[in-house]
Amino acid sequence: MTSLRTPLLLLAVAALLLAGCEDDGDGVAAELEGLEGADITVASKEFTEQVILGQMLVIALEDAGADVTDETSLAGTAVVREALETGEIDAYWEYTGTAWADIYGETEIIADPDELLEQVAERDAEAGIVWGERAEFENSYGIAQSQAVADEFGVATLSELAELAEESPDDATLCVAEEFATRDDGLPGMTAHYDMDPTVPEPLDEGIIYTEVADGPDSSCNFGMVFTTDGRIAALDLELLDDDESFFPEYNPAITVREEVAEEHPELIDLANEIIATIGFDEMQELNARADEEGIPPEDVARDWLEEQGIIG
Repeated sequence: MTSLRTPLLLLAVAALLLAGCEDDGDGVAAELEGLEGADITVASKEFTEQVILGQMLVIALEDAGADVTDETSLAGTAVVREALETGEIDAYWEYTGTAWADIYGETEIIADPDELLEQVAERDAEAGIVWGERAEFENSYGIAQSQAVADEFGVATLSELAELAEESPDDATLCVAEEFATRDDGLPGMTAHYDMDPTVPEPLDEGIIYTEVADGPDSSCNFGMVFTTDGRIAALDLELLDDDESFFPEYNPAITVREEVAEEHPELIDLANEIIATIGFDEMQELNARADEEGIPPEDVARDWLEEQGIIG
């Protein structure tokens, strides 16, 4: 996919480097022209990573002089996507695999992340939505267990979880969040793909799943849906089951913007591309942990990162 960065952005970065980040404290965002006074509404989904990324864009756009309406932590995929399509919002971070499997209902696995981005961007161009560049990291769905559960049942793969569900349904308790429970690339698709029939309680808030799974065999969730970049996986010493039959697609985040807004303010996409290029898997997991484990508000996590990376002064 052709890069969406403009020469203006590259000149701004070069100017910062040549100036050695002088005393004015300006970052890349403040050097961008074209966003001063722009009215832009930024949204995000409700989970931690989305809120952090959404806040990064809100803060950077404000630093660039835009008038931003903050709709981060709006709702799940269906609501946020509809808001973009109807013009209620102008931009939010979406995941390539979510667009492919959930929004467009495709079941074919595209292993190459660049090809997947190209495919969803082409589909969305017809819907008047423009995609930016993808992150190097992906935040996939995963199924996790505690070390105690792993020791007790010997399950290491999703295929083995399917076997446990057949042999001992009461032990194959799988807790999921509400959105995962209904998505084609979530519980319905996964159970069909693996011919799996686990015991699934009523959906839980995403954050509760981690603590329930960490409690081990004494909890209501021997297994649970997680996001692979979530810092609580490491903090709670959880173990991910191997998706041994490759059900889950790639989930690389990238900014999605209404075409009208992208044409009027292409610098928005340039700025989003600059932000996402600073974040790898380990960095995103650490940022999520700052919010979920250390209790730092997502907007503070976002601002600190932007300052560290020179996006804002």
